[in-house]
Amino acid sequence: MSELTGSKAGTVTTKVPARLDRLPWSRWHWMIVIGLGTVWVLDGLEVTIVGNIASRLSEDGSGLSITDAQVTGVAAALYVAGACSGALFFGRLTDLFGRKKLFMITLGVYLAATALTAVSFSPWWFFLFRFLTGFGIGGEYAAINSAIDELIPSKYRGRVDLIINGSFWLGAVAGALLSVVALDTDIFPAWLGWRLTFALGVVLGLVILLVRRHVPESPRWMFIHGRAEEAEELVSDVERQVEAEKGRPLPEVDEAITVQQHHSIGFGEIAKTVFRSYPRRAVLGLSLFVGQAFLYNAITFGFGSILVRFFDVSSGVTGYYFAVIAFGNFLGPLLLGRMFDTVGRRPMISGTYILSGLLLFGTAWLFGAGQLTALTMTACWCVVLFFASAGASSAYLTVSEIFPMETRAMAIAFFYAIGTAAGGISGPLIFASLTSSGVVSDAVLAFCIGASLMVAAGVVAVFYAVAAEGRSLEELATPLSARPHPDSPAS
Repeated sequence: MSELTGSKAGTVTTKVPARLDRLPWSRWHWMIVIGLGTVWVLDGLEVTIVGNIASRLSEDGSGLSITDAQVTGVAAALYVAGACSGALFFGRLTDLFGRKKLFMITLGVYLAATALTAVSFSPWWFFLFRFLTGFGIGGEYAAINSAIDELIPSKYRGRVDLIINGSFWLGAVAGALLSVVALDTDIFPAWLGWRLTFALGVVLGLVILLVRRHVPESPRWMFIHGRAEEAEELVSDVERQVEAEKGRPLPEVDEAITVQQHHSIGFGEIAKTVFRSYPRRAVLGLSLFVGQAFLYNAITFGFGSILVRFFDVSSGVTGYYFAVIAFGNFLGPLLLGRMFDTVGRRPMISGTYILSGLLLFGTAWLFGAGQLTALTMTACWCVVLFFASAGASSAYLTVSEIFPMETRAMAIAFFYAIGTAAGGISGPLIFASLTSSGVVSDAVLAFCIGASLMVAAGVVAVFYAVAAEGRSLEELATPLSARPHPDSPAS
């Protein structure tokens, strides 16, 4: 069955978006989730492992002449710089050349850089490939989030996006526990254990690559970029698979969209669209990303120092505490994600941001009053981050769905880069000295800064968040290439 018509040269009228949105959940959608979503596990694994094995890398016999400060400072900053650069570079290419080409290339960059990190023989080599690892991961955020939102039906988009972004913390749990094993010289010699942790990331990435080969290009991207017939064939094939799986025919759809096909849109048009046509949404995106970046850095940059300095926890077991905190982070999107599609985006985004900020204020007060132990402090962090993680994941969902399709990957890249830079550059500068000073009031101040920005972002969401639940991407933001339907009076 063909739903594709041409009205005049360079334009196409199609029902592809409506047909994708009316699909019931199926095995095909699980393939999308597994092929694209599991990469966040790798990101969580990468970030956590490097932080937790810093002490091992700096010891004699590690095979690398590097200091602890260089690992947690220079290498971490280069990873962040790589992620920001990769997001912007690959985000532009994703909008130009398609989601599939780029989510294959970015994973390839990650795999190569991680493998070469594992064989580091000098600090400069380690630094270079930490930057390139971040470069690949940053590109993944732009390519993957845009592809997922364009392939997942609108009624499931919120929960799927949140859970996928929240899976970062499954990787963090694995990284924390793996680092405990890697640091045990009774199991691995000092020069080998940390290398094996990076090698594991390569193995996991290769498995994901095998699955990802079967993930298709976004039909939404295809019909705008002169490949309307391929988009039609792809969606028809998916419909046949779903009908065979469910044992019943799919309902017909009436909604059609007419677009002027093109191959590229310039940076000027993208910037004008995001900031001039959608200024409130731009403020919302910036607020959500910066707020969550500072809250997370207020906790994660100081959790180890606080446990060691204020609660006499051995540095060798802080990985176990972090694993507990990370698991709480994953539970937030997992258990709350569905509510972003049912209760609604605005109440859930603003609610999770404001509540997590207020809870962090409460944690700061209890800590300052000396009412917490290592276990109760960890429990407080878990509760704060249960809500904060759902909110932070919704930031990626928000900027992915509220801007026109032609700018989607670039919008994700821009807001991700701003938030990551704020968290990865400003965050360490502000929070590292506060939480490592050994002064209670300094750590309290760090918590309060993060909490304040999180609450402020939640207040912005109260007024500016878009009720996107259950709505098609084209309804939320009309494509720049959209034209009046040929059968309408205006045409």
